[in-house]
Amino acid sequence: MTTSKNATYDLVVFGATSFVGQILTKYLLDNYGEGKDVKWALAGRSESKLKSLKSDLGKDGENLPVIVADASDEAALRNLCEQTRVVISTVGPYALYGEPLVKACVETGTDYCDLTGEVQWIRRMIQTYEEQAKASGARIVHCCGFDSIPSDMGVWFLQSKAEETFGVPCQDVRMRVKAAKGGMSGGTVASMMNIAREAAADPKLRKELANPFSLCPPEHRSETRQPSLKGAEFDKTFNAWLAPFVMGAINTRIVHRSNALQSARYGKEFTYDEAMITGKGNKGRFTAYGMTAALASFFTASAFKPTSWLVNKFVPQPGEGPSPEEQENGFYDLRFVGRTPDGKTMITKVTGDRDPGYGSTGKMLGEAGMCLAFDIPKEKEGGFWTPSTLLDGDLLERLTSKAGLTFEVVETR
Repeated sequence: MTTSKNATYDLVVFGATSFVGQILTKYLLDNYGEGKDVKWALAGRSESKLKSLKSDLGKDGENLPVIVADASDEAALRNLCEQTRVVISTVGPYALYGEPLVKACVETGTDYCDLTGEVQWIRRMIQTYEEQAKASGARIVHCCGFDSIPSDMGVWFLQSKAEETFGVPCQDVRMRVKAAKGGMSGGTVASMMNIAREAAADPKLRKELANPFSLCPPEHRSETRQPSLKGAEFDKTFNAWLAPFVMGAINTRIVHRSNALQSARYGKEFTYDEAMITGKGNKGRFTAYGMTAALASFFTASAFKPTSWLVNKFVPQPGEGPSPEEQENGFYDLRFVGRTPDGKTMITKVTGDRDPGYGSTGKMLGEAGMCLAFDIPKEKEGGFWTPSTLLDGDLLERLTSKAGLTFEVVETR
């Protein structure tokens, strides 16, 4: 195991009492124990809630250390960071609460990962802190949940196999959600509604959110028009109808940033998009149109005060989410179709054995944190990375051996 900083703890879970934080904490406790091979601690703003969480975890969790720190208290956050090599944060919406912790990690050279899917906030963090992170050695990795590990690592896996099989990467990759089952948590809904409100109030932000290269360095651009599914569409590859995928807006940006950080490994004119398969025939078509309309209505209603309160009455609130049984019974099956410039095709799939947003996200986030703490050489420079560019094969091994994901080639032609 490789370490990059002397500290009391290998990692700290910040926001341990949040909905995902509790899932993550139980996962780490079940798989790594409390303080033997991995030294870790729980952190959050409420000491009483942290103690209550320890009580809920039973005898196995009674010795877990607790660090009290509010998301807005910079001194407390800096003190937290000085005690650990890695911080895993579940405290969102990140655009409202996330910056002070990123700042503290950057200033203290502490590695960090989270599960944000907020493009505008990630861009702001990169612009504000990237140079300082490079100087301090802090490795910052956003989007270590369902958005965007399956997409980012899925493309990385496909391209690695394409290079082995064809000798070149695929220039065009399309991800399709073939099947998925899982509930929505209040934290995710709150983040989505906050993005809608920010975009409605800021024309410049709306333009930024429409840019597929918004998270890439300024010099990384493509002359090829990027595909972007806006409504129902028929997909000939799967002989089925498609609808927009709500996570596509963040996943595509992370995949393009990964390409940029690898010096355009996937090609300077690489194209990528994501969509949901809704089915075949008229039923699939009507479902695609219905999902498109529902998604548009949600974001439109969330953007304005007169209607956002109504949306809020019918969606889960922060701290709410799918039951343990629903998490256990959830799953996802993603298909990636890659084509080389000369027409060769590879289809791969990525599956997860829990509901995507919570059961599986908790495991992926935990393994991303463990990977940061133990697998990444200290010589790997600081800065704002993506899961595939910093954690790459080490994370893939952890995801498949511990977190219930599979990556496999389905077809080559």
